[in-house]
Order: sequence, then C-alpha cells, then structure tokens
Amino acid sequence: MTAYTVVIPTLARDTLADCLAALAAAKGPKPAGIVLVDDRTDPEPGALDHPLSVLGDLRERTVVLQGAGRGPAAARNTGLRAAGSPWVAFLDEEVQVGPHWGEQLTEDLADATLDTAGVQGVLAVPLPGRRRPTDWERTTAALASARWITADMAYRTEALKQVGGFDERFRHAFREDTDLALRLLDAGWRIRQGRRTTRYPVRPADRWVSLRAERGNADDALMRRLHGSGWRHRVFAPRSRVRSHAATTAAGLAAGTLAVAGRRRAATAAALGWALGTGELAWARIAPGPRTRDEVTTLLATSVLIPPTATWHRLSGAWRHRHAVAWPEVGP
Repeated sequence: MTAYTVVIPTLARDTLADCLAALAAAKGPKPAGIVLVDDRTDPEPGALDHPLSVLGDLRERTVVLQGAGRGPAAARNTGLRAAGSPWVAFLDEEVQVGPHWGEQLTEDLADATLDTAGVQGVLAVPLPGRRRPTDWERTTAALASARWITADMAYRTEALKQVGGFDERFRHAFREDTDLALRLLDAGWRIRQGRRTTRYPVRPADRWVSLRAERGNADDALMRRLHGSGWRHRVFAPRSRVRSHAATTAAGLAAGTLAVAGRRRAATAAALGWALGTGELAWARIAPGPRTRDEVTTLLATSVLIPPTATWHRLSGAWRHRHAVAWPEVGP
C-alpha cells in the first residue's frame, strides 16, 4: 500500500466540517496523517474544534499548523514540510471526497509510474437542474475541466521538494497550481489524470465576488514573467479579456478627460467606445444565465467595475513582479 498524507489549507469556512466528514467516511486505506494549515491572519481560538470533531479515529492522526495568512501556496508548503509520506494529497476545504476515495486514490498512486509526479482527481461541480446557472456557478463549474487544480491533487513528495514546492509569490488561490505543474513538467516529470472522484459544491458568495476574482490578473502577470508569453497555450487556459478590459478602461478615462477639456465630439466618441465595451461584457455574462432581476443587476454593476479593476491588477502585478526570476529547471 502506498502511504499518503492529506494537506488542507483552511480559512475555517463552514465547508471544512463537510470536507473532513467525507474524508473520514471514505472507504479504503486511511491517510497516514492529516495536516490542516490554518491560514487566517488572526485565528479565533476554538474555531476548528467542531470541524475536527467529525474526524473520529482520524483525529489522532491530525495536526493543525499556522499559516499566518500568507496564501494557499505558502500554506501548502507548510503542510508539505510536515508530511512524512511518499505522497501528499492536497484538498481544498470546499470539496467533499467520494465514498470510495481512499480506495481510488491508492489505486491511482499504485498505477503511477516512477516518472509520474502527480495524479489529479476528477472534480464534479453540482449545478441547479431547473434553471440556468448563475455567473458565479458557471465560474465554479469551470474548475471541473481545469488542469492540475489542487482542489484534489496528489503529488509525489520527492518531486515537490526537488522543484522547491509551491511558489509563494502567488498569494491567491489562482495560478499557483498551474505554475507548479509547469515547473514539474519542465523538470521531466509527468502528471496524469486519476480515477478518484470528488465533489466541489458551489459555495455561497456575495455579488462582488467577481470583482475580487480579478486579483488573479496580477498572478497572470507573474506567470508571464516566469513562463513566457506562451504559457496560456501550454496550459490550455482560456483567452484573457485583459486587453479588452484595458481598452474599455482607456476609453472611459479618455471620455472624462476630453469632456473636461471641452472637446465634446471626441468625448462622445470615447464614451460610445466605453459603453460598447461595457455592454458587450455585461451581455456575455448575462445571456447564459437565469436573467433574474438580482442576477442582472449584479452583472450590470460589476461589468462596469471589472474592466478598471482587472486593468489595475494586471498593471500592478506587472510592476510588482518586473524583476521576478523563473525557477531553475532541474531534471528528475
């Protein structure tokens, strides 16, 4: 049997108890250990007592480490350093592993060749059946087809230590898993798809969640510095809208500047460009969804704010990481 340790970064969300309960109930060989990395900047005492209580016998194999709010990449590295098994299975606190996950995981690991660094799980995102999914639900559903996502990813401990683990310059839950996978592939390792299944429910979110997601544009700037302009092609990532966001933002700024300068016709033309760009973005998000009043209101408001927000994060990321140096390539 191949031993493995489970590492879960957590912000003590309500989903953690369900994640741990599913892990404890899964049939098959149990993990040699479970490492919870509390990544809250100011942890409340006792916040993890209830989630830990659902583990049953696995509670004795569980440790809680402090991540100090440095982001999921740093939290996973903290868990990796505490793992003593040949394999580390990373889970997000939002997921619920399948009923036979332990059996399926050990089969996945047993089938891994010596040059296999990681085996990815199969994610299933449940969506409503009686209506069209919302913009946030569609965003979450896209995770099911994402490559190398660490919501359920088992990595060979030796391979991770060889490439230095996760790059802690990625402070958000975005691109840190893609960066790691590219470095492993460049070092000569392989990553394959496994057969184990894990459920990834859509967690509740407020209407501004899409704005916060635009912080990922700074990580895209870092990816470009580390892996070159062709990194999206390598990872089969969808085309970024940041250029159209920048054009829409520039048109809006030009409209305001020209209006102040008294150049009405030019200001009107720029304002029309801004309106067309904003309208196209809004309709692209509204059309596939349920088109309820609340959804439409949310998407109209955020579609006005997304272009300047995305542009700001991309520019700030490019400036912040302008001296970033790629990780050295090493062979297995």
